Amino acid sequence: MARLIVTRGVDEGRQFELVDPVVTVGRHSSNTVILHDIQVSRRHLELRANEGGTHHLRDLGSGNGTWVNGRSVLEALLRNGDTITVGQTVLLYVSGGPGGGGGSVERTERVRWVSGAPVPDYPPELIRTIPGEWGSRIFRDPQTASEWVRLRLAGLSMLYEAAEAVSHILDLDQLLDKLLELVLQTTEADHGCIVLLDNGGQLVPRAVRYRPGVPQDREWTVSRTIVEHVLREGKGLLISDVAADERFQSVDSLHRHHVSEVICVPLRGRRETVGVLFVDTQSSLKEVLARDKEGGKFREDHLTLVIAVAHQAAIAVEESRYHQALLQAERLAAIGQTIAALSHHIKNIMQGIRFGADLVRTALRDNDRELLLKGWRLVERNQERIDQLILDMLSFSKEREPILEAVNLNALCEDVLEVVRGRAQEAQVALHWHEGSGVEQVLCDPEGIHRALLNIVCNAVEAVEGRPNGQVVVQTGVEGEEGEWAVIRVSDNGPGIPPEEQEAIFQPFVSSKGSRGTGLGLPVSRKILREHGGDVLLQSVVGQGSCFILRLPLRWAAPEPALAPENPPAPLDPPNVPPTAPSPALSSGQTQP
Repeated sequence: MARLIVTRGVDEGRQFELVDPVVTVGRHSSNTVILHDIQVSRRHLELRANEGGTHHLRDLGSGNGTWVNGRSVLEALLRNGDTITVGQTVLLYVSGGPGGGGGSVERTERVRWVSGAPVPDYPPELIRTIPGEWGSRIFRDPQTASEWVRLRLAGLSMLYEAAEAVSHILDLDQLLDKLLELVLQTTEADHGCIVLLDNGGQLVPRAVRYRPGVPQDREWTVSRTIVEHVLREGKGLLISDVAADERFQSVDSLHRHHVSEVICVPLRGRRETVGVLFVDTQSSLKEVLARDKEGGKFREDHLTLVIAVAHQAAIAVEESRYHQALLQAERLAAIGQTIAALSHHIKNIMQGIRFGADLVRTALRDNDRELLLKGWRLVERNQERIDQLILDMLSFSKEREPILEAVNLNALCEDVLEVVRGRAQEAQVALHWHEGSGVEQVLCDPEGIHRALLNIVCNAVEAVEGRPNGQVVVQTGVEGEEGEWAVIRVSDNGPGIPPEEQEAIFQPFVSSKGSRGTGLGLPVSRKILREHGGDVLLQSVVGQGSCFILRLPLRWAAPEPALAPENPPAPLDPPNVPPTAPSPALSSGQTQP
C-alpha cells in the first residue's frame, strides 16, 4: 500500500495511506489528506493511482506551488522515495509497487499454511537429512565439514580478521603488513608484497612478507610486466601455470626464479587505484611435476579473497593519504596565519624604528638634544620589542626540556621587577613586591621562568597603563593542601578579562593589545610552565582586575627536603587589587612611580 509520510512541518510524523484511486491533499476538511500548514492551499494537489502501485501527481492551482524533489511541477509521475514540498510541509512518497520498501512485509500476508500427508519414505539417494546441531559443530570443529564448507569458512575468517585489522591498526605500514600476512596464510603463497603508486606515479614497495619456512634472505623478483598489466587493465589476475601462460613466456625473470603461480590484483579504493597486491609461489622442477598431478595452490576463490582484502587495503591507503593531505593543508594554513600575524607586528615595530630614526636625524640636524633622546628611546624600545618577539618565537616553536637547578624564586622575581621598573615608571604604574617564604630553593629552569614571569608582568603593566592609580602586585608563596605548589601571583587593577575571552588569550596570536601585542607572550608563558609540570592560571573580574598565577611543582633542591610550613600563607582571593598604600611590612621591595 502506497502512503505519504510527513517528514517536516506542523504535521511531522503523520502517515496517510493512499487507499482511494484519487487522493486530494490540502487544508480543507473535504480532502483525503488534511494538512494544517497555513501555506498549503485549501485544495492543493491530487494523486491519481496508476497500474503497478505508483501515482500521478497534479497541482490543483495552488497558491504557493508544488515541488517534487526540489523542482516546481504542475504534474509529475511519482517514484518511490520522492519528496513532495507544499508550503512548509515535506511529504515522503512511499509507493506500494516494486521497490516500495514494504514489499517484504506485505508479502508475508500471502503465505498460506497447508496441511499435508506425512512425508513419504523416499529412497536414500533422493533425500538426505542433517542433524540441526551440525551447524554449531562446523564452527567448533571446521575439520568435520566438507572441503567446500571449510574453504569458505577460511575465507570468511580471513575477511573478518582483515576488517578487524583495518578498524584497529592505525599505522598504515603495520596494517599493510598484517593484511599481507593474512593473504599468505590463506593462499599458502611463498612471497607477497604490496606496491603503492607514489605521487609521481612510480611503483614503491610498501610491505613485503615471506611465508614461514621460506629462506628470508632468498632473492625474490616481482614481475613489473605483470604489475603494469594489472594496473593497465584494472582487473585481478590469477596465473596457475606461469610456464604455460603465453602472455608471460617472454618474462625471463619469472622463469629464472622458478615462479610457478601468481596472483596480482589492483588496490582499487573508492576513487582511484593506489597500487597492487602481488603474491606468488616458486617451485623446483620436481615440485612442478608433482603439481601437475595434484594441482596448484592458487584457486579462483583465492583470487576473490585477495581482491576483497586489496580493496580494504586501498581504502586504508586512501584514508591515510587524505589525512596526510589534510594535515599538510592545516600546517600550511597555520604557517600562513603565523606569517600574516608576525608580518603585521614586525611592520608596526619597523614603523616605530623608522619614526625614531627620523626624530634622531632631525635632532642631529637641528642640534636638539631633547629630541635626540626622545628619538633614541623610541628606537631602543622597538629594538627591545624585536628581541622579545624573536625570543617568543624561539620558545614557542619547539619543545624543550627544562634545565633544572636550585632557584630562589624571590630573587628571580626581584630581578624581573628590576627589568620592568623603568617601563612601569614611564607608564606611571606602581609596582608592589610581596616576598613570600618557602620558595628559596625550588628546582626549575631559571631562564624559562624568568622569561614567563617577565611576559606576564609586562602584560600587567600595559593593562593598567593610563588608568588612575594603576598598580601591579607580585607575590610569591606556597599553596596546595600539602604545600606542593610554589606560586608567583601577578595581580593588577586593570579592566579585567571577560569570562568568554579568558581561555582564548592563551591561544597563539590572540591579543587584546591591538598592534602592540604579538599574541605569543601568554602562550609561551603557559608552555614554559607546563614543561615544568605546572601551569599558568587566570582569575579575573571585569572592572576590578586580573590575577595570573604561575604554579610550579615544589621540588626541593636539598637531599633532605625541608617541610612546608604547617600554616602556609593563605592564597590571595584574586583579583587582588592592591591598596593605594600597601603595608610596609609586606612591601620589601616596592617601587613607586
